[in-house]
This record gives sequence, C-alpha cells and structure tokens, in this order.
Amino acid sequence: MTQQVLDGVRDLLPTLRSRAEEAERLRVVPDASIKELEETGFYRLLQPKRYGGYESDPVDFYTGIKEIAGACGSTGWVSSVVGVHPWQVALFADEAQQAVWGQDQNTRLSSSYAPTGKATMVDGGFTLSGRWSFSSGSDHCQWVLLGGLVFNADGQVVDFRTFMIPRSDYTIEDVWNVIGLRGTGSNDIVVEDVFVPEAFTLSMSDTGRCFGPGQEVNTSNLYKLPFHSVFTMTISTPLIGMAYGAYAEHVEMQQKRVRAAYLAEKTANDPYASVRIARAANEIDSAWVLQMHNLRELQACVERGERIPLQLRLKVRRDQVIASERAIRAIDSMFESSGGRALAEGTYLQRAWRDAHAGRVHAANDPERALAMYGSLEFGHKIDPGMY
Repeated sequence: MTQQVLDGVRDLLPTLRSRAEEAERLRVVPDASIKELEETGFYRLLQPKRYGGYESDPVDFYTGIKEIAGACGSTGWVSSVVGVHPWQVALFADEAQQAVWGQDQNTRLSSSYAPTGKATMVDGGFTLSGRWSFSSGSDHCQWVLLGGLVFNADGQVVDFRTFMIPRSDYTIEDVWNVIGLRGTGSNDIVVEDVFVPEAFTLSMSDTGRCFGPGQEVNTSNLYKLPFHSVFTMTISTPLIGMAYGAYAEHVEMQQKRVRAAYLAEKTANDPYASVRIARAANEIDSAWVLQMHNLRELQACVERGERIPLQLRLKVRRDQVIASERAIRAIDSMFESSGGRALAEGTYLQRAWRDAHAGRVHAANDPERALAMYGSLEFGHKIDPGMY
C-alpha cells in the first residue's frame, strides 16, 4: 500500500508545482492540494493501523516529503509537519487517539512546540493559556499540538508537555506575511484558559526516553524511535527536497542558456558550470543519503531491542543540521550561477532560495547547538538534555 501512496504522490507533482504561485498568493497551501494528497493516503503513512493508517517505513514518508518539496516548497513543508503528527498522536493514551480518529480517520493536526504557553495543574489535568507562533498548515487541521511549561500551585515549573487541543478550543490568528515559505499558513494559535485532560498530554521527559502510553496499543517499532530524531528530520527533509527541485530546474535552464558576456558561449559547454553542478549534486545527495543511513541505524537498534545510545542520537542531530546546511549551500551555489532569468517570478529556483532560507531559521535547523552537543560528548563532557 505504501508504494501505491508514493505512486499517487508522484502523479500529483506536476499539479502541485503548477499551484506553487497560488500557494504564495493565498499564503496557504490550496485546499485542492491538501485534498488530493489526502486521497493518496499520504497523511496516513505514519498513522497506526488501528485507525486506518499504514505504519509505513519512515524512509518512505521522508521520500514522499522530498519529492513534494521538489515540486512546491511550501506544500512539502506543510505535508511534512502535518504528516508526521500522526506518529506523535500514536504515543498519546488511547483515549486521546480515539478522540482524534474515532469519528474521522482523516483528521489532521498542526503544531507549535515552543513552550510559549502556561499550563497549571488542576484535578484531572491542566488549564492552558497562551499564544503560539508558526503553526504551519493550521488552516487545514482540526486539532493542534502545543508545547507548554507546567506550573504547580507555588508557581514553579515542574514539567514540559505537549498538549493536544481540538479546533473548538483555540483561535487561529492570521499573521503570516513573510518572504519565504509564504504558502505554509504558519499562523498563530491562541488559547484562553482551556481545560486539557491529562490523557491528552505527553511529557517531553517521557518522549525524550522513547516512551509514550500509546505504545501499549501501538506496538510497532515505528513508535519506539526517538521523538527529536523523527521530528528534526521532518524539518530538514523539505529543504533537501527543495534542493533537488532547484537542481532539476537549474540544469534545465543552463542547458538552454547562452552567456553574452563570454562571446555567446553556451553554459552547457562551460567546464566551470559543470563543476558547480557536480558539487551541488554531491551536497544534496550527501545530505539525503546520510540522513536516511542514520535513520536505518536507529531502526536497527529498536529492532534489536537495544536502548539507542546517546552518541547515535547526537550523531543524528549532527548530520540533520548539516544536511540542512548542505541543501542551502547547494541552492545558493546554483542560484548564484543561474543568471538573471532565475530572478523571474514563477521560477522554482528563486522560490526555493527564499523557502530554504526561511526553513533554515527553524529551531531544529540551528547548527551550533546540535554540533556543540555532539562535540562536547566526544570530549567526555556531560550533556544537558535538549533537542536530541
């Protein structure tokens, strides 16, 4: 079934590419694109079989993301973050899963994990209030996953949790006016004193050790992978897809280009242009292959029933942030050497250049913190828990 889904996604790519300008104009992925991707079954790839999902190999999920982003960066970004959320919902208590998928197995969720809201402990759960930014694809979703610090009665922080909230309990504020990833509709979520039952929350300390109550009913090894490994790849993979899309257009453009400043030389005959293409191709392939290799290492540990070593988890983060850097470096190189036609509205290359740099500012793509953690561990220092 997974292959059918990917085949359906590939059939949609020309249409998604033709709608890229519409997505930018609307500042949100067009409804038709979301519906058509839903019909392929894409959003169910990581969803539990108990609720109509496929529990697919995450390599297949990321492959689909890479190809969607190669057609439209904004659609790839939204498909990635919305498409990965069923994986996290599978870790929640079954009561929460039933609330999400019991009536409609096509229910989608957006998210904003930065703990900008405040949760207070009350009987049976928490009260939650706050404003969260950058909830990509929120217009197309019926639930949201929000990060929040938990305070006790004395005002002390005692936990960091993810809270799952239905659409009736939050407001979306349209604030998304940006130069890159314009079509993602990454608007603000506002919550005012909403009660959240404990079953509709997950402690990040639990997910940090690869645990969630939903594992009692969703026993697949898929749901035993580290949260931060899965989610950070969800952020870097669209950038890799954008780089592949930019590469395809760049090669096509350069094959037709004649450089007037160099006695009407065809760019395709310029050895320096060929070298740039080779370097860009290597950057992009290296980003993709190493990220998928690391995912296979994680899966192998889980299949053997072993605890995933901290060093491997930090290596995953190391290579994930460098994958984003490689993708952007390749796009920059191609953009610099593409000539004035690449500046025209409607070209994929200029949009990929803007979208990739916009994606770079996501916290998951912050290279210094991830690289410092890896290097510190290599030097024998104690590592503070973080996004690993």
